[in-house]
Amino acid sequence: MNIILLSGGSGKRLWPLSNDIRSKQFIKIFKKEDGSYESMLQKVYGQIKKVDSEAKVTIATSSTQVSSIHNQLGTQVGISVEPCRRDTFPAIALATAYLVDVMKVSPEEAVVVCPVDPYVNDDYFEALKELSIQAGKGEANLVLMGIEPTYPSEKYGYIIPESKDFTSMVSTFKEKPTVDVAKEYISKGALWNGGVFAYKLGYVLNKAHELIDFKDYYDLFAKYESLTKISFDYAVVEKEDKIQVQRFSGEWKDIGTWNTLTEAMEESIIGKGVMNDTCSKVQIINEMDVPVLAMGLSDVVICASSEGILVSDKEQSSYIKPYVDSFVQQIMFAEKSWGSYKVIDVESGSMTIKVTLNPGNKMNYHSHKNRDEVWVVLSGQGRTIVDGFEQKVKAGDVIAMNAGCKHTVVADTELKLIEVQLGEAISVEDKEKHELD
Repeated sequence: MNIILLSGGSGKRLWPLSNDIRSKQFIKIFKKEDGSYESMLQKVYGQIKKVDSEAKVTIATSSTQVSSIHNQLGTQVGISVEPCRRDTFPAIALATAYLVDVMKVSPEEAVVVCPVDPYVNDDYFEALKELSIQAGKGEANLVLMGIEPTYPSEKYGYIIPESKDFTSMVSTFKEKPTVDVAKEYISKGALWNGGVFAYKLGYVLNKAHELIDFKDYYDLFAKYESLTKISFDYAVVEKEDKIQVQRFSGEWKDIGTWNTLTEAMEESIIGKGVMNDTCSKVQIINEMDVPVLAMGLSDVVICASSEGILVSDKEQSSYIKPYVDSFVQQIMFAEKSWGSYKVIDVESGSMTIKVTLNPGNKMNYHSHKNRDEVWVVLSGQGRTIVDGFEQKVKAGDVIAMNAGCKHTVVADTELKLIEVQLGEAISVEDKEKHELD
């Protein structure tokens, strides 16, 4: 089975755990059997491999998310990188061309496209296999997943099938309605549109060539910034006559807000948190090293991270985005391909960061024009390379680097260090990468 997972968005509705780099799919709040936590991305990827260990998974994403994906899934997963955001049709066209031209998958093979962040059980991915098989038959150009509605929702579009069969031709599509109109749709057998569909690779590749002048994946990638922003639904689905839908009646949740995410949480407290007996339906998610105490609250979510603190009625939490947009934010936490970093102090002329490198990983060999840096090793063992000179380091060692010198650090074990940046013009743009011999 070929699967394209659409991984986009900045996840501002889940602030302060999410930001422009750390979208909601990377937040680790789902408890595993061993007591550790995994993200939605890790959970979904594991479920796919459980249902089909040979599944070829390609993640269509922006360049800002690549490091987080590598950190959580490793470097073997396929990634189709969007040079910039151009909505779902260009993203899906690019990922389709990537599979055909780079991964050499036959245009006659089917692929399933789905969001990276549904909260579902394994039967959902069994349904994806059925969707792929049906698309491979060629009875229709597109095969959609239609989710059996559990209530009249204003949040989803609706698919109206021609029959009540498990697989049916599609009669029509309806946009997100009011509750009353949704009730009318459901009475006519309408299904929720969960944004999941399957097709033969050659079909979408041909559609892409009709709408975009390009030769192959590499040419499309080079022209990507000039492409028109357009959704896959508008560019392809609404103009296609031969569409089928398959019914899915299992558990399915869109967890794009704190209100819906807390419904999927298996425990009330993650991190340091305490609540007294007068609290009801309260969730605490705390990434800080200080305790959070809740008393006498009901239907409230409390979240604390280095980005900020949220205390909100669960229903009101759905309206967080305009307020977050008004913040001028310094990214305080991010996962990289080599590990992660957390900003712990920002002052005029300095920034202090706690860095964790995973075993066997290293930073890019780089330099800065406008700042000096000092590393203080907290734990672990590794090696620093400063202007070509390699030196072993351990807990307690201090390494000072002036502006302009080339440097990196290699982790032999898990390596934790404090990085102090010193300068009047500290900026993420002040970084030049170099080749390391």
